[in-house]
Formats: sequence, C-alpha cells, structure tokens
Amino acid sequence: MTDGSEPAEPAAEREQVSIEPEALADRLRSGDGVTVLDVRDRDEFERWHLEGEGVEAVQIPHMKFIQAQATGGVTDLVDDLEEPIVAVCGRGEASAHAVGLLRDAGLDASNLASGMDAWADLSLARELEVDAPATVVQYDRPSSGCLAYAIYSDGEAAVIDPLRAFADRYVNDAADRGTELRYAVDTHVHADHVSGVRALAERTGAEPVVPEGATDRGLTFDATTLSTADELEIGSATLTAVATPGHTTESLSYRLGDVLFTGDTLFLEGVGRPDLERGDDGASDAARRLYETLHERLGDLPDETTIAPGHYSDAADPRDDGTYTARFGSLRDQLGAFSMDEAAFVEHATSNLPPRPSNHERIVAANLGREDVDAETAFELELGPNNCAVAE
Repeated sequence: MTDGSEPAEPAAEREQVSIEPEALADRLRSGDGVTVLDVRDRDEFERWHLEGEGVEAVQIPHMKFIQAQATGGVTDLVDDLEEPIVAVCGRGEASAHAVGLLRDAGLDASNLASGMDAWADLSLARELEVDAPATVVQYDRPSSGCLAYAIYSDGEAAVIDPLRAFADRYVNDAADRGTELRYAVDTHVHADHVSGVRALAERTGAEPVVPEGATDRGLTFDATTLSTADELEIGSATLTAVATPGHTTESLSYRLGDVLFTGDTLFLEGVGRPDLERGDDGASDAARRLYETLHERLGDLPDETTIAPGHYSDAADPRDDGTYTARFGSLRDQLGAFSMDEAAFVEHATSNLPPRPSNHERIVAANLGREDVDAETAFELELGPNNCAVAE
C-alpha cells in the first residue's frame, strides 16, 4: 500500500490494470505468492476457485465492494489481504470494479482478464524432448491440471486424451503443421473431463480409439478398440498400447520411443485413485490390480523412460522447460507406491482419498456415449480440480 505521496493514477488507467490468464499461470507455476480475491458469491467460490502453491484464496462478494464504495470503507474491507492481489469473477467485470476501488486505496491489485471463464479456456502447449521420429506437444489446462498430447510425424498426427473443450485447438494446430489428424485416442474412460475423441472424429474424420475394455463398461459409439501390444502407425512413428489396469479396469498406457503416456495410472506426485469405476466396494480389488501394474507391468521400464501423465496437481513440479514430465527412475525412487508391499499399498490407496471429481458419473456416461451433453453443459460439468490421484 502506498503512503499517498506519489501522484495518483487516472481512474481510467486504474480500472484497466489486468493480468492475462497465461501470465497468471506463469506466476502460479513459479510459486510466487499472490492473494486471489474472488468476488463471486460463496456457492460459486466453493464449487470451484483458483488454488495453487503460494495462493491465498479469499472470497469477498462484489456486493460488499459496492457497499464499501458508498461508505468509504474499502480499506477496512481488505485490511488483512497480502499484496499483490489478483481479483477474479466469472467474466472479469465485477472484479474490474473491485480492482479500481482497491487501486484507489493504494493497493497493488490487478484483474484477471475475462475472469474465470477465460481461466477455464486456457490451454498451454509445450514440446517434449523425445527419442522418436515424431514431435510431441503437451497441452496443459492449468485450471484443472488436465494434460493432453499431440504426436506429429511425416504429415500425420494423433491426439492422446483430448479434451472436448479444446477440440478446435487440436484441429487448428494440426492444420498449422500441415498434418492430417488420423487418430483421437483415449487412455481410459475419463471421469473428470468430457473427452474430445468423438468431437475430433466428427470435425476431421480422425479414427476414434479407446481401450477394448470400454465396451464392457457400456460404450455406445463406434470406435477402434485396442488391447495390450496393439499398435498405431503415425507417419514414421509407432504408438504401442500397454495394459495398465487399476485406476480403471480398461486403462491403457501408450509407448512412443522413450516416452510412456500413462493417462491416470502414474502421475508425477502419485498414482491413480482406484475408486472411481466401482466405488468404495471395488476399490481394494482395483488397488491390487494397480499394484500389479506398477510393480510388474511398469517395474522393468528403463530408468530414462519419460513418464507423460494425464494430469498434475499443485504437488507436482514442472521441469525447467515447463512440461509436466519426469524420468521413470526418479519417480520409482521418490514415490512410496514403489516401495510398499501390496497390503500397505492397498491401505494407502483406499484411505483418505480426496472428494471424487464433481459430476464424475455424468462425465463417464458422456464419455461412453450414454448421455449427450452440449458444450455449455460439458463446460459446467468439468469445472474444478481433477482429483484423480492418490497423492504421496
């Protein structure tokens, strides 16, 4: 807060101070401290709000700022807030008003441009280093920690775990690279976001690809189904399926050169939770299958294998290049899941789990083709953290 000795900024300039979603993502990823002032109503805040290392999330409804403006009590309203402050609301309008008042009071405050809607729409693309005849791009949705991957090789492309919300982004990026999108691939039946497999097939004619076990879960649309050791040719590159059950019965990972795309089986900070498919009653059996996957199916992977997961949480640290990947040898040394015996692992994997992803049953139904949801409904269903991991 200033002491008032500096010249005041023109009001119009104060109201225009904002931070773009991508810049905010960079700030959060770096761990720099920030107070996120959410001026939405309490129920909206509790349903979904900005979180992260170094983030202090505070909810003060916009109406209180309107009242404080009338009484001159804005400073008292935010007296305990640490600076810098980023104010947020749904579309960035109410929070812009609050930021104008905060800056009038001498506070270091900025507005999230276009609000939480823009935050949910943010997707960042970064190339991975791979030992394969292909270019691999990791797509990062910071609002949920969802990760998708595009593989480009000799004029052909595939997308692994595409989000429907970003189907147009994948299509446009493939076109910009002069490639034909041949495959849209899911590692498993997702419970945290609406899959983009069918959307990509409809837009481009790409072949939808899902695990063979998805049919046992009630798959209702036409798709190519794969099981372990099956391959997809993408230009000069080969994508090989590896059965990795546990998080779900049908889960597949995919190997490309020295990279393993693990979906929700193995993360940088933990492993997939075992209770989303069959609930608490089936969680112990699923955890035992996951233990076998980790120790027998993945245990002999070369240490230098790059693990490219389907999600990350606040506990995961990106590499220096910003990607959320890690060497398998490092994860095997760091994660307790690889040093526990089976009984200890099952107890760990089924205890003290976070809340299940919001609306996960409807999202699963949509991803199996059993429920049709429009774009607006899909957007609402998948808001919030993915909560698909058993964290360390």
